[in-house]
Amino acid sequence: MAPLLAPALALIVAACSSGGAVPTQSASPSGIPSAAPTSTPVPAGTVEHKTGATDIVLRYSEGGGFIMPAFQATQAPFFTLYGNGTVVFRNPMLEPPAAQGSVAPFSPMRTATLTEEQIQALLVRALGDGGLAAARARYDNPMVADAGTAEFAIDAGGITKTVSVYALGMDSQGGADAPARAAFQKLAARLSDFDQGGTFPSQVYTPTSYRAILLESPGIVAPDIRDWPWASVKVEEFKPDADPNGLQFPHRTMSADEIGQLKLTGIEGGFQGLVLKGPAGKLYTLSVRPLLPGDAG
Repeated sequence: MAPLLAPALALIVAACSSGGAVPTQSASPSGIPSAAPTSTPVPAGTVEHKTGATDIVLRYSEGGGFIMPAFQATQAPFFTLYGNGTVVFRNPMLEPPAAQGSVAPFSPMRTATLTEEQIQALLVRALGDGGLAAARARYDNPMVADAGTAEFAIDAGGITKTVSVYALGMDSQGGADAPARAAFQKLAARLSDFDQGGTFPSQVYTPTSYRAILLESPGIVAPDIRDWPWASVKVEEFKPDADPNGLQFPHRTMSADEIGQLKLTGIEGGFQGLVLKGPAGKLYTLSVRPLLPGDAG
């Protein structure tokens, strides 16, 4: 265990056992806090962490499984804590908004700001009861096929690691990894429902930019095919990443104003399934996800 983590566990264990951090200040409509929150000073020996607005301190996401890769590329992390106390989160279990014709919107991300005391309580919980401090990099489950992989990233208390847990929540009884997987499952449940059913103030995260994925869809049939909406955006600008380990679907970073030209409402959380007719008459399917602070398009 990192040297700075042990005293922090002793100092804040009561806060962790009572349910973790509860934000007390919401963020500005832009998705970035307009001012730093006030906080009672935290005792010495707490969990060190970066403090920048784009420094990822704790993140929980999920990928893989029997899901179309193009769909997964539109999915944002379920929870992110940044160094300045900003949290951006979305409960994947919530019912998504109603479809708008062929367009299927995702639930909006939400945002709030934690005080330093609340950051400390959350980090102690994640590193201690959540099992991340002692976790190894990978946990497999050979008894399950085609499942997703939960991924936790932590950069705090002298610990920087990513922990991948295959088929989290599909565990059979017993096994040497059972205690660790149970801890990860509890942490995932806490971060997935971070505002605990909306019981503390938060607001919709309004992105300043989006990742847009454009796929050729010849022969697709839809009652609401739209003409290409952008005079200054070309089909050729949607490209896979040059890095073979990057996103290999044609995509482009889009500004909020460019997405606004689609004339869709309630799509701050992203969407999939919009069918566009390109300038050459080809049909394309457009899917969009919000970009979070520090995200690459």
